[in-house]
Amino acid sequence: TIEEMAAFDKQFTDPNSGQKFDCSNPDYEGWLTKQSVWLKDWRRRYFILKGPKLFFAKNESATPHGMIDLAQCMTVKSAELKAHKKHALEVSTPETTFLMFADSEKEKDDWIGAVGRAIVRCSSTYTNDEGEDDDEGSDSD
Repeated sequence: TIEEMAAFDKQFTDPNSGQKFDCSNPDYEGWLTKQSVWLKDWRRRYFILKGPKLFFAKNESATPHGMIDLAQCMTVKSAELKAHKKHALEVSTPETTFLMFADSEKEKDDWIGAVGRAIVRCSSTYTNDEGEDDDEGSDSD
């Protein structure tokens, strides 16, 4: 069906691992202008937040060509001084700080909130590697 075709298009393939990620039904999405990591020029990109991953594409209908793994992220915060741009934010991993800016202060705040919630969800799921509940036996106090 057309819906299945559209959903299939919204996949990101990690060039390093070959793993495919479904980007349909995102938690949050919209336009941000991102500084390219190497050339440092600013490029308008369509961002798709889904679970612990933040994908970006050239436009709404394009297949995402980049991904930020929020499980690796330590912070998301306002970065107007660092970026020298209004409505700027940064997403920091141990290796890279991604700078981007929104079209308005409200959109910036919404993105910081959405990405921040995703980072918190990641960190809470990584507290126990076995995937077992930590609650077992804690009722005996």
